[in-house]
Amino acid sequence: MRLADVERDRDAVLPTGVAELDRVLGGGLAPGSVTLLGGEPGMGKSTLVLQALGAMAAAGARCLLVSAEESPVQVHGRAERVGSLGGDLYLLSETSLPSIVAHAEELGPNVVAVDSVQTVVDPDQPGAAGSVAQVRDGAQRLVRLAKESGIAVLLVGHVTKEGGLAGPRLLEHVVDTVLAFEGDRHQSLRTLHALKHRFGSTQELGLFEMSDDGLHTVADPSVLFLADRRPGTPGSVVAPIVEGARPLLVEVQALVARTGAPAPRRSAQGVESRRLATVLAVLERRAGVDLGAFDVFASVAGGIRAADPGADLALALALASARSGVPVPASVAAVGEIGLGGEVRQARQAARRVAEAARLGFRHVLVPASTPPGSAPAGVELVPVADVGQALGVVS
Repeated sequence: MRLADVERDRDAVLPTGVAELDRVLGGGLAPGSVTLLGGEPGMGKSTLVLQALGAMAAAGARCLLVSAEESPVQVHGRAERVGSLGGDLYLLSETSLPSIVAHAEELGPNVVAVDSVQTVVDPDQPGAAGSVAQVRDGAQRLVRLAKESGIAVLLVGHVTKEGGLAGPRLLEHVVDTVLAFEGDRHQSLRTLHALKHRFGSTQELGLFEMSDDGLHTVADPSVLFLADRRPGTPGSVVAPIVEGARPLLVEVQALVARTGAPAPRRSAQGVESRRLATVLAVLERRAGVDLGAFDVFASVAGGIRAADPGADLALALALASARSGVPVPASVAAVGEIGLGGEVRQARQAARRVAEAARLGFRHVLVPASTPPGSAPAGVELVPVADVGQALGVVS
């Protein structure tokens, strides 16, 4: 048939009822799709899946949760804690793949969730549960179930920091959507983003806060990230970043300490190590900030990763402030990407970044010199800077 004649039901997606999950999925789960939710153990993947299934079941969908790791009593306890006991939600405690497929075909649910794919085994295939062959073949059989029956399949997979072979990275080419659920197990913040999504954008970010009664949507992420900030501390600068369609304010922190080691340390947390290396080189060559004999530590407070190049200028100011010991004024935020020539370049959606800074009470925002004049919200002064050296001069 002609491509233009293919029928597409744009309203067929099934909302999960979890706002941040729906944001990342572009509205919900598509019928016949296979979604892989990956993350390190202890991040709350099972809790997120159970909350989503509970919300969909309460809205009238028929859902099947295949618990291949936990007993029915354990699942019931979690469901009671997060409020997911109502509705048409069924539980199957099974590890045999043929039995799982048979139950799904008999029940005919709208959604099937398998927690986790590493523990499912097909007796007719070689290898133990969790082996490469079992995980790959099991996922392919579940993909076939989704495509033939129109059931939305949600797979949970564990990933180690080393990215083990039996983890979701083995299955990325098989499924339609790959979701990464990340965070620091010692903090309550959890982030969700799509590494692959055949039905929409991979730029959206979901934010959750883990509590005793489940995962909760973070209503105002910028306030959360800046709640413990100490204004007037050298090495601290606020950067408005954009994740998907969402502007966020994050605190970029830097610390430098003199060292006698022949190779000074360069530590980056929440900041890409390559961006840190680039900004350090630009500071030294274009702005005369000598950091060659110092250990350098850079981080984004709050446990979020800021891969946005628009945070470059804030990172440069934080590093220079930590080196000089002179704090950047607390009312200043910085937006801009830094080029290798030291120039400050435009960042996408600059107007939304500035508006978010204004909402949180920042009165001065450093922006690239090419920013159109008169585009600032009321009460905010845009300070145009052409290069890193000029930016350092403004805040010193």
